[in-house]
Amino acid sequence: MADREAMFFERREAGKVMCGLCAHHCLILPGKRGICGVRENRDGTLFSLNYGRVVAAHVDPVEKKPLFHFLPGSTSFSIASVGCNFKCGHCQNYTISQYPKDHGGEIAGDEITPNEVVKAALNAGCNSISYTYTEPTIFFEFALETAKLARKRKLKNIFVSNGFTSEAAARAIAPYLDGNNIDLKSFSDGHYKKVCGARLQPVLDTIKLMKSLGVWIELTTLVIPGLNDTDAEFESIAGFIASVDTGIPWHVSRFHPAWKMMSISPTPVETLMRARAIGYRNELAYVYIGNVPGVEGEDTLCPSCGSIAIKRRGYSVRSNLASGGKCPSCKTRIQGVW
Repeated sequence: MADREAMFFERREAGKVMCGLCAHHCLILPGKRGICGVRENRDGTLFSLNYGRVVAAHVDPVEKKPLFHFLPGSTSFSIASVGCNFKCGHCQNYTISQYPKDHGGEIAGDEITPNEVVKAALNAGCNSISYTYTEPTIFFEFALETAKLARKRKLKNIFVSNGFTSEAAARAIAPYLDGNNIDLKSFSDGHYKKVCGARLQPVLDTIKLMKSLGVWIELTTLVIPGLNDTDAEFESIAGFIASVDTGIPWHVSRFHPAWKMMSISPTPVETLMRARAIGYRNELAYVYIGNVPGVEGEDTLCPSCGSIAIKRRGYSVRSNLASGGKCPSCKTRIQGVW
């Protein structure tokens, strides 16, 4: 499948191009690529090298994204391409996110068309397509075309994203995007620069913009011991979420050693419980604990009466009592996509 001319770029002097896909706004010299490793300047034109090159395709429970208020108990056809615009030291999918950088620029993946992705999702009985595992923004052209076709076939579309999307790209995908789980990795710009090679503010801007554009938003914070696990950090994150919408679900997830952070111990459950309590203290309606199956904090509770609306263990829905998105006891509306 031929490489595609990229969206969101401007030609500059001396054959350079400015990529406007994400908040890095890479200025790319002729013959070079952006930070993501999959967008290349060829004689003053920017090309997407990973269009239609899918390196992973799986049927996942939507709870794995994690999305707890989005068609609970349904499955989502999940795809990814190689590359990423972040370089998180704890990336669990680093073998594909960093693949081009680690393999001399090679773009791996099986060739597939948007129509074939949609057909595969329908054949698998999925209710949605998730663009995930790596940052979906970096295979934007393919994701957008697929999302448009999926919408026509009554499939919903989900991004699992780091939120480092440009405003132009966010506005382009939003009309076809139904849900977006965005990582809010920290409330420290220093953390973003050191751990991810990025910045905080563009992520905050994307969260607010996606919410304003009508996309269902859930946020995830991977709590890493010694890096983003203080009460002050939790207060800042919870306060920000509350300032946008107290109905945005916040997932505080347990860190497990990975890639360049193998020497850091898993997050104590007590730390996650503390974060959850701080979330509720900031009047967040829904706060979940992730990556610890069986622990308190997996169920959806009614924000009015506290009754269990959806009972879970891990990524599995054990019982969904929220008929039509309402509390089984007091009939209060549970926010989400039902």
